[in-house]
Amino acid sequence: DLELDLQRCQQLSVTVLTDHQDLSNTELKTITNSTAPQQYRIRAKLRTYKPQKLHQSIKLHCSKCNSLQEVPYGDDFDLILRGSANAAPNPELHNTSWYESVTWTTQDEKQREIAIHFVKHDEMLKHPEDTLLMIEGGTLKEIWKLTKKFKCVIPVRSTEDDLELLDLSAPFLLQGNVKYYGCKKCSTPKPIKNLSSIASEQQPSWEPTEIAQVLGIELLQYVFIMKFTLVDETGSLNAYLFDY
Repeated sequence: DLELDLQRCQQLSVTVLTDHQDLSNTELKTITNSTAPQQYRIRAKLRTYKPQKLHQSIKLHCSKCNSLQEVPYGDDFDLILRGSANAAPNPELHNTSWYESVTWTTQDEKQREIAIHFVKHDEMLKHPEDTLLMIEGGTLKEIWKLTKKFKCVIPVRSTEDDLELLDLSAPFLLQGNVKYYGCKKCSTPKPIKNLSSIASEQQPSWEPTEIAQVLGIELLQYVFIMKFTLVDETGSLNAYLFDY
């Protein structure tokens, strides 16, 4: 458990970073007065680390504009879904040449209309675990149920002319328990019908990078970020961990 390990490191009087065994120890003051890049081996205490909660270390990174974003909470996604559910699915957009549509009305008080559009390909009925579908009017709970059976789920809403993605504050794609987000600044969403180019393949892989590309989405990547403050008798140094 990394969090416990970090707490133990704080409790120890000295932490030794064991990389670069061929190098002698360098004082932190020397490092801060040097130009990067350099390789050093240090002997220092761990004064603090941030964030304190490990789940806060996970961010979303855009490799195009190099921005970092917080991972949205599930409640935010649920609010966006509920907002889109206020508009009924457009029946004129059902059952096209590249997807089949199924609709029903929920039995709850709101009697929501839900539409699921199954993207067609040869193995759609034989292997649902390889199928991509789009859903209109579904709640977060209903979408998670679908992700357990089907490979890809894309939340959409109806316009007069076509289906479209929801606000990019919401994930544009869900696979299993992973939510994929797009960069609001760098994305230029394209028509949903562009997915038909992947569906026409013999065995669509439905890879998130490929789906993002045809939909004009700049895919955000999950990254792990932490900040450590190290000290010795000569000074302090902030060390940053950044990894995919």
